[in-house]
Amino acid sequence: MGALHHGHAALIRQARRVAGKNGALIVSIFVNPTQFGPREDFSAYPRPLKLDLKTCREAGADAVFLPSVSDMYPSDASVSVNENSLSSTLCGGSRPGHFSGVCTVVAKLFNIVTPTHALFGEKDWQQLAIIRRMIRDLDFNLEIIPCPTIRESDGLAASSRNAYLTASERRLAPEIHASLLLASEKTTPSKVVAEALKRISKIPGARIDYVQAVDAATLQPLRNRRAEGRLAVAVFLGKARLIDNISLPAIP
Repeated sequence: MGALHHGHAALIRQARRVAGKNGALIVSIFVNPTQFGPREDFSAYPRPLKLDLKTCREAGADAVFLPSVSDMYPSDASVSVNENSLSSTLCGGSRPGHFSGVCTVVAKLFNIVTPTHALFGEKDWQQLAIIRRMIRDLDFNLEIIPCPTIRESDGLAASSRNAYLTASERRLAPEIHASLLLASEKTTPSKVVAEALKRISKIPGARIDYVQAVDAATLQPLRNRRAEGRLAVAVFLGKARLIDNISLPAIP
């Protein structure tokens, strides 16, 4: 959605390696109104187009697709794409309709661009899981390639919304990731979540949206540490809603 940072640049560079010298690498930039809730930041969402185009060029993109809202959504549009299982929890639980907007716009972008591969970051693990499910269930002929979360030197996950943080909030924000890492050392999902909640709640000004340990594939509550999981959080810090997740490896 634009406001590209070094995490996006890493995705583009990886896509360049996938495409090779002879493949075409296309980046789409589109601030999608259908994935914003009524009280969310669509109008205020940053749109530094000149800087974004510079980032794309320097990272190796061959072209940038920049549709308008009217290009993507006719005034009488009446069809959307809904996912009814993976989207019921995490961000989907606190942002009704968000993933319908995501699935619809991604499906449209895939149909317009017709890529052979598409790269998505693991920072939004739920989005990645839902896009994979959509590709499978609707028989899109492309491969989804996940890419590891890119972090700042202090552990904060790179995000366009980090720009909303004040200087003092920015100093506090890395404690979210640190809390996840310490919590992941616990041996049961309930203890993992309890430890993460305890630590994040101590961050001055932090307002927790959710902290959940989920099965990495189904996104349902993780019952034990014998299956691979993800520890996922959404935390408000000032004006910014920050999401993050880390792996919870299976414990034999």
